[in-house]
Amino acid sequence: NKAQLEILCKQLYETTETGVRLQAEKALVEFTNSPDCLSKCQLLLERGSSSYSQLLAATCLSKLVSRTSNPLPLEQRIDIRNYVLNYLATRPKLAEFVTQALIQLYSRITKLGWFDCQKDDYVFRNVIADVTRFLQDSVEHCIIGVTILSQLTNEINQADTSHPLTKHRKIASSFRDSSLFDIFTLSCNLLKQASGKNLNLNDESQHGLLMQLLKLSHNCLNYDFIGTSTDESSDDLCTVQIPTSWRSAFLDSSTLQLFFDLYHSIPPSLSPLVLSCLVQIASVRRSLFNNAERAKFLSHLVDGVKRILENPQSLSDPNNYHEFCRLLARLKSNYQLGELVKVENYPEVIRLIANFTVTSLQHWEFAPNSVHYLLSLWQRLAASVPYVKATEPHLLETYTPEVTKAYITSRLESVCIILRDGLEDPLDDAGLVQQQLDQLSTIGRCEYEKTCALLVQLFDQSAQTYQELLQSTNSSTIDITVQEGRLTWLVYIIGAVIGGRVSFASTDEQDAMDGELVCRVLQLMNLTDSRLAQAGNERLELAMLSFFEQFRKIYIGDQVQKSSKLYRRLSEVLGLNDETMVLSVFIGKIITNLKYWGQCEPITSKTLQLLNDLSIGYPFARLVKLSAVQFMLNNHTSEHFSFLGVNNQSNLSDMRCRTTFYTALGRLLMVDLGEDEDQFEQFMLPLTAAFEAVAQMFSTNTFNEQEAKRTLVGLVRDLRGIAFAFNAKTSFMMLFDWIYPAYMPILQRAIELWYHVPACTTPVLKLMAELVHNRSQRLQFDVSSPNGILLFRETSKMITTYGNRILTIGEVPKDQMYSVKLKGVSVCFSMLKAVLSGNYVNFGVFRLYGDDALDNALQTFIKLLLSIPHSDLLDYPKLSQSFYSLLEVLTQDHMNFIASLEPHVVMYILSSISEGLTALDTMVCTGCCSSLDHIATYLFKQLSRSTKKRPVAMATDERFLHIMQQHPEMIQQMLSTVLNIIIFEDCRNQWSMSRPLLGLILLNEKYFADLRNSIVNSQPPEKQQAMHLCFENLMEGIERNLLTKNRDRFTQNLSVFRREVNDSMKNSSYGRVRAWPLVVL
Repeated sequence: NKAQLEILCKQLYETTETGVRLQAEKALVEFTNSPDCLSKCQLLLERGSSSYSQLLAATCLSKLVSRTSNPLPLEQRIDIRNYVLNYLATRPKLAEFVTQALIQLYSRITKLGWFDCQKDDYVFRNVIADVTRFLQDSVEHCIIGVTILSQLTNEINQADTSHPLTKHRKIASSFRDSSLFDIFTLSCNLLKQASGKNLNLNDESQHGLLMQLLKLSHNCLNYDFIGTSTDESSDDLCTVQIPTSWRSAFLDSSTLQLFFDLYHSIPPSLSPLVLSCLVQIASVRRSLFNNAERAKFLSHLVDGVKRILENPQSLSDPNNYHEFCRLLARLKSNYQLGELVKVENYPEVIRLIANFTVTSLQHWEFAPNSVHYLLSLWQRLAASVPYVKATEPHLLETYTPEVTKAYITSRLESVCIILRDGLEDPLDDAGLVQQQLDQLSTIGRCEYEKTCALLVQLFDQSAQTYQELLQSTNSSTIDITVQEGRLTWLVYIIGAVIGGRVSFASTDEQDAMDGELVCRVLQLMNLTDSRLAQAGNERLELAMLSFFEQFRKIYIGDQVQKSSKLYRRLSEVLGLNDETMVLSVFIGKIITNLKYWGQCEPITSKTLQLLNDLSIGYPFARLVKLSAVQFMLNNHTSEHFSFLGVNNQSNLSDMRCRTTFYTALGRLLMVDLGEDEDQFEQFMLPLTAAFEAVAQMFSTNTFNEQEAKRTLVGLVRDLRGIAFAFNAKTSFMMLFDWIYPAYMPILQRAIELWYHVPACTTPVLKLMAELVHNRSQRLQFDVSSPNGILLFRETSKMITTYGNRILTIGEVPKDQMYSVKLKGVSVCFSMLKAVLSGNYVNFGVFRLYGDDALDNALQTFIKLLLSIPHSDLLDYPKLSQSFYSLLEVLTQDHMNFIASLEPHVVMYILSSISEGLTALDTMVCTGCCSSLDHIATYLFKQLSRSTKKRPVAMATDERFLHIMQQHPEMIQQMLSTVLNIIIFEDCRNQWSMSRPLLGLILLNEKYFADLRNSIVNSQPPEKQQAMHLCFENLMEGIERNLLTKNRDRFTQNLSVFRREVNDSMKNSSYGRVRAWPLVVL
């Protein structure tokens, strides 16, 4: 009853006790699903005594009108729409959240019913008429009317997952063409009226009305006009694709003037919204104007910006400041430097912008997230300098160095204040620092002589002070830390400006300047390295690694001129005569870091990344000859590299970096390895010792489990690195003979013992998956070798051992499900896929000789699969990729196994394919198409055989056919899904989709005919003939077989079919064609 519902609502929205709230939630879900929910909601709205019950009624009605199954009839939705409008009109003072929920309900009904007709009238499209009566009433009513338009624009602009994207785009396009400009014009007119009236903005309702009007204007300008659905993160690339029909609003300067005037006349609480609108207006696509119109528009825009810079009082508000920085960035993202310099006030405006930027950079603690936009403006300006053809001066040679100087000096000055006041250090936010340095790399290369002179001067000052402090006996730690902080920034900045070198625009003088900077960093490195035994600074080391990375990209490799002036300077100052000597400095630094910073994960992983990059992107032969590299190849033990130690890791997952280390070492070892087994054995000695140690522990009943786990996990991570690097047959076979059969039992034993500890099992499973992966055809056994079969036996044993044990662990909390169970299962699927598709095992021999290894592996796969809900298969990307690629291999090569499965398993697999067809991940979707194609082809062949009275088919084939005949809806559903995707969706893998479709059609010819008629009949009468013809042409020349030639012709026909259907949809007379209903069973 009503009273009980009111109590439940109160409990849901007010109680702090979780148990009570969950009970209330459960009861209210039952209420939403009850058959008389609609009438009860009306009762609650009419007679409910609390706002919460009104909120419940509004949200329940929203759910009812949104549901895709069993939708409400049209008359009922019209009644609800009219009821909501009357309810809002007669109760303007409802609680704000109730008004909001009712407006949301109106918007949802309008959006979903946009193409619904009653007596040839689109009944849900008269939105401006619906709202007019609100706008002619009190301020409260006006606010509701404007909010309705604002919320509706927002609702129609946003795609929701429960309805197809194509349906959303059609509604959004129709709304854009029929209503959006009228709504925008209305909002501008209302804003003009409001700004002319001397509004009393201390009055809450008038303030609220202005805010809603600005939100409405912003929603109109922020509309996704052409369906690109750009995400928020690509903010600085944005162009607003205003339709050509809106030209009048932007050619008339009063629209732009309106927003600039509003900015100066309203309080700072509202002005950020005005600036947001200006950001969108400034980003209007270039092609909306011709050159003269664009110049005029830009001139007004620049004048408005100049006026704000001359009266900057409001910019002390962080939100205003942020939006204004965005507006400045748009000046260059949408207009060319050649256009900007022609604006009448350009010299004055660029001076004001430069001063504003310098001041902003000096106040580094204020709004740090907005600096990105200012730097992006200067980065784009600096990048355009070589290309500007205008005769007017751009003055950037005057102002860019000021910006560079302000950035560098302000970062250095911040160090002392951050330490003194205990503030957060920006250097800890690696992403932000990297982003700013990328921008500075371009800005700093403009007038590079000035940048270098400044950096040299500041670096020399800091380095000298630092050296004096270190030599002095009574210097304070804080002074040393300050100088290290300043040097950290300088090393980062030097790395960035070197990384900004562009080969075609660089001069010898600039390379010599780079040399000056590099010498200083390397001298500093020698100083800090010499002190590492006593003390080191982690941030400074990370800056050095960033510098090395930039230096490697620009100055190391085949493309660099060996006569570069940089190397001449290095030779004069440091005696580094050529690239090889510089490389030995690199490798020396890598060894030093691994020796002294082994406990520091960020430094270790970045150092190893540098080693890895060198081992990939550089002529190996020269690297390997370096004595430092030979040292690493001969001494990779914990004695020299502490991070390889067993007892010093805080937890097992910290050992990940070992794989990177051994991948790099493996690549370097392979250069001269050839067939030298002695050299290989020598290299493997530390790993052999580790395996022997684990074997020794396993052989006793009592052993230190923690130590065994650490040794084993470290060892398998090392081996996986080597296995990944050895992608040639000779070297990989040495590794294979080393590990099999001697050490395989240890890996199997580890899985038995620790199956419930993912930190142990995942690395072991990943190693096995790497060993069975036939990368670059490295797994080629001799004709007389049984190793392929033996390797599969070991794989099968591991999958079976792990699979059967992991299924016994009972309930796992949802948030731990992936790490504890699904991750291991996913690796098992990848391993099985790699071994089944590796082409080095003849799987026919297992059944022939009564070996159950293949059967065990496949049965375990089925057990694991059935323990995973469908939703999880698609929710975890790595799991879905490994499952669907394995399924593709099974349906291709082991269809007899699939056919022999129990009916419920077959249905599970088919429904997983059905769901995967609509997955967002193209790889998953393509895998499903391929699997479905194999299944449809297999069925078609079986049916063809049964009609030809061939010798008796195998019982399994009969059973599979029987299952499919019992459940025709499964294949029909998939036929319908594939056809829907091809016709209605943005189909990114049309070729893959076309392959199973022919088989599905031939298996279900009657159903396909019904489906075709249903689509044709859903068209307006004048379109039906054309649609019928599209389908006729699709099957033109197609025979009743699945031969490759026939399939290829069908794929070509389908491509034409899709194009014709899309043209038919586009060319429909606007507003008259009904939405195509999604074809379902």
